[in-house]
This record gives sequence, C-alpha cells and structure tokens, in this order.
Amino acid sequence: MSVHSLVPETRQSLLVRVSGGADERAWEEFVELYGPAIYRAIRYYGLQDADAQDTTQQVLMSVARALEQRPHDPSRARFRTWLSRVIRNAALNVIRQSKPDRGTGDSEWVRRLSRVEDEQDGADVLEQEYQKELFRKAARDIEPEFAEDTWQAFWLTAVEGREITEVARQLSKKVGSIYAARSRVIRRLRQQVQLLAAQDA
Repeated sequence: MSVHSLVPETRQSLLVRVSGGADERAWEEFVELYGPAIYRAIRYYGLQDADAQDTTQQVLMSVARALEQRPHDPSRARFRTWLSRVIRNAALNVIRQSKPDRGTGDSEWVRRLSRVEDEQDGADVLEQEYQKELFRKAARDIEPEFAEDTWQAFWLTAVEGREITEVARQLSKKVGSIYAARSRVIRRLRQQVQLLAAQDA
C-alpha cells in the first residue's frame, strides 16, 4: 500500500479561506503545503536553486493576487491544473530571459526549454509534489505520538520500502511487532489526513 494514497484529492475550502486575503492562518497553511511543491516543480524545469527560490516567491505572489481578485472556480479548472500553468509560465520566462552559459551551451538551454514547454509533464510533477508535501505535514503532526522504534518500523518499511525482516533485525524486534507497529502508524496517519481534509471541508 502506498502511503501517498492516504492523501485527499482536493482542499477546495482552503482556497475559499485564502481568497480575499483576510485569513492569515489559511495563507500560512497554503504556503506550508504548496511552497515546497512549487519549488520542487520549478527545479524540475532545470532552474538553479536561487532562481527557483525567487520564482517560487513570484508564483506565490501571483496566486495571492489572483485569489484576492477572484476566488478559484473549480468548475473552470482544477486548482492544481491552473497552478501548474502559472508555474510553467514563470519558469518559461526565467529560462527565455537567461542566456545559455558557455559551459552548458545551447543544447542544455534548449533541453530546459523543451522540458518546461511540456505542460502535462509539469502538471504531473506539481501534483506528485503536492501529494508528498501533504503526506509530510500529516506525518510531522503525528510523529511525536509514537515511540521512536514504532515510528522507525513504519518509516523504514512503508516510506523507505525496506524489507520487514531487515528492519526487524535492525530494531531487534520480531517481524510481527514490525507489522503491528506499521499498521498502528498507518491507521493514525489515515485519521490525521482525514482530519486535515475535514478542517478544509
């Protein structure tokens, strides 16, 4: 079972709360969830760290302005589809304005340009990064509730994909206790994800 399958598909009411700019907590939550995903999507297009950080801030400011002017209408497009276009256009602007380095040459510049022009590929990257970030948030929320070895049993097997028997040896536990620990954490993680979704329902 993939732990990322626990993540809800949409958080539409978070967008409603962000719209208008009055709910500062909602904006902080939005940036916490989407900021890292936006940054990693931009890096996927080949931008260096400094450029990617600057572009992430530009994208967030663009989103804030757009949502203040008009709340997102899910009947027109999924939010992350729209956001992936904003990211793509911002990355495209940076790449087009940059001159190819002598070290990388024109071929590297063309490769980056062709990657950013693949809109569907960029949308997929944003979706994956968002799902990962939402999972990470839920995991951070619940980790303090578990003993370290219980959390390690979950993390090493469910997230890192290591063999149950290997982890049992590493933690000096029986195989059955590893399964039980992982199951407890996944059950609690599912509850936390549902709670996060309910808060934005």
